[in-house]
Amino acid sequence: MAHPLNRPQLVKREQAALPLDRALLIQIHELMVEARALEERLIRMYRQGQGFFWIGGPGEEAFNVPLGLLMKKGEGLDYDYLHAHYRQSATLLALGEEPIGALRQMKNTATDPYSGGRNFIGHFSKRRWNIVPGTSPVEVQYSMAPGTAIAQKRHGGEGITIVTGGDAGTAEGDFETCLNWSSRPGNQLPMLIIVTNNQWGISTAASTVQGCKTIADRGKPYNMRVKTINGNDPVTSYLELKEAMGYVRKERKPFLLEAMVSRLYGHSSASGANFVPEEPDCVKLYEQWLEENGVLSRPQMDEVHSHWSTQIAEAARKVRDEPQPTADSIWEHIFAEKK
Repeated sequence: MAHPLNRPQLVKREQAALPLDRALLIQIHELMVEARALEERLIRMYRQGQGFFWIGGPGEEAFNVPLGLLMKKGEGLDYDYLHAHYRQSATLLALGEEPIGALRQMKNTATDPYSGGRNFIGHFSKRRWNIVPGTSPVEVQYSMAPGTAIAQKRHGGEGITIVTGGDAGTAEGDFETCLNWSSRPGNQLPMLIIVTNNQWGISTAASTVQGCKTIADRGKPYNMRVKTINGNDPVTSYLELKEAMGYVRKERKPFLLEAMVSRLYGHSSASGANFVPEEPDCVKLYEQWLEENGVLSRPQMDEVHSHWSTQIAEAARKVRDEPQPTADSIWEHIFAEKK
């Protein structure tokens, strides 16, 4: 059975009482459409033999875009660190990343900015934005994230550590490690701990794995603030993320935020990457809300879809002819590089 927070329609509001600035609402839509076009192009590349594997975040744009827009972007302890998982492409785009990087990683080209063509899709990293390299083992980022948070606690300031993962991965010990290390009395850490709950592992329903009513409840024994929200609503996501980040920045204490999201194309290419029509589509829901509230018209939104579909298709054609990494480049981007 679907979680109740994963199903509601977006609340219609009068145009005079828009919850966010009109320009911001339009920006969020643009980024959500861009992210969806990117993920659908990546799936197409995989099916055309231009990549070995696909995993991504179509269905999570309504949460991941606001997350990127609200992050304090930069390098070093005064800025936010992101320990992300592999469904985070919309967050990277919201931070200002170009979509061609993900296309290059899918094609495993030497021009891949994240790993030089050596890693899976969705393994993003960027030192100058504090984007910590993603890893393939499930949810180990939860046990890694307290490291940057400890450094930020000692440093002071308003920089926080953000860690994201899926609901199935919270069954791993790394998640419990994160809850424990972030909440020790007198040593609480400035961490926003996020679980994007699409109610599935690879093929296992969360209802058969988790005994708690909501995953957010698991933070209560650690005396941290917790909340479960509708991650399919970008307005709700933006406002709730803003509040949670503000709390962590000011109080320097952890906050566990669970966002109920959709999984529109299954777990990954391992399960076929086929569209799941029963899942709520956050882009369609948001567009319905934008039209009903007079923010954008259907022709205006169709133009955004057409623009990003064309732009990303052109980028994919460019990537198709770029070279693969050479054998001697295997020694680059490692711990003891060229030694």
